[in-house]
Amino acid sequence: MKASRIAAATVVAGSAVLALSAPAFAHVSVQPEDTAAKGGYAVVDFKVPNERDNASTTKIEVSLPADHPIASVMPQPLPGWKIDVTKSKLDKPLTMHGEKIDEAVTKVTWTADGKGIEPGYFQKFPISLGALPEDADQLVFKAIQTYSDKEVVRWIEVPQEGQDEPENPAPVLELSAATDDHHGSASAAGADDKTGKTEKTAAAEDSDSGTDTTARVLGVAGIVIGIAGVAYGVLAGRRRTAA
Repeated sequence: MKASRIAAATVVAGSAVLALSAPAFAHVSVQPEDTAAKGGYAVVDFKVPNERDNASTTKIEVSLPADHPIASVMPQPLPGWKIDVTKSKLDKPLTMHGEKIDEAVTKVTWTADGKGIEPGYFQKFPISLGALPEDADQLVFKAIQTYSDKEVVRWIEVPQEGQDEPENPAPVLELSAATDDHHGSASAAGADDKTGKTEKTAAAEDSDSGTDTTARVLGVAGIVIGIAGVAYGVLAGRRRTAA
């Protein structure tokens, strides 16, 4: 009897934990595919899970932060989804590569051409963003998820530091520290203005130089050891002869 009560209590407690933790991982979120550095470019994925058992997700709308407009926004084509990009005039024009830009993308909408995201599945929606702001530690994207039964879930509540996560949190992209390579290139080498050499080339040359020096030192040491060996052999021979 006692064992059965403990088992029953364990099941109830486990169910409660699952019920409480479900909203923490089932909401729309955003993560960079590599890094999202301040002042750089990044490809980010909006991860959209289906939280319903009897309906599919057929539409996703993501609004970009108005307080930090982004000049370059390019969604990746996805089979089975129609993509609409909405642009708006900016109150303060942006400067990108020496040119002033007076409008920017403010919303990206994906509408399913087929079944959408069915129950038990999730979908990633990639977007290329840049340049990311240098004066912010994070970007908040508000998302609206529409189901096939016309239900609409608004992921628009901004999480506050030191407070519990809201019921419908907005996706938040954390920005890492700025790097020298603002374009997010895989190569971190930069050209030296005086020599025209990249950092990687210079490092390779330094490495080669170090290798040559080491080889020379070892060569000299070998010669010295060889001479010492010969001298020892001669002296030993003389001693035997004298004896």
